[in-house]
Amino acid sequence: MTAPPSGPAAPPTDHYAENHGFRVPLPLRGQSRCDGLAAVRRIKDALEPLRKRGDFAPEDTRNALTRLGYSAGKVQAHRNGPTGVGFLIDTGGSPLCVEGTMDRASVEADAFGGYPDHSGCDVPSGGH
Repeated sequence: MTAPPSGPAAPPTDHYAENHGFRVPLPLRGQSRCDGLAAVRRIKDALEPLRKRGDFAPEDTRNALTRLGYSAGKVQAHRNGPTGVGFLIDTGGSPLCVEGTMDRASVEADAFGGYPDHSGCDVPSGGH
């Protein structure tokens, strides 16, 4: 029986994480994190009445979010199954994005700081 070789392990041959790092959202820190948490609370509060009455129409979700003052051109909402809506908001912050879902059970939202080497809040495509 031979002992396993000593020394550094062979580098991984899978470069998925390295090649897709541009798709990992940037975390918020400091004041931006506080602003993001406040935006998430406002968004959840605005969408909760829709969720309670079972209104999962993307246009109603989008209207509720634009009433919060977000630019209509920066709010996206789409159907997420028969009783759900997904949404993405470019708040116009520095950068401050909020992404989330609403379904019968809950309203979920998360704030983040955009993506590396990409302007906007949508998930970048491409890579290297």
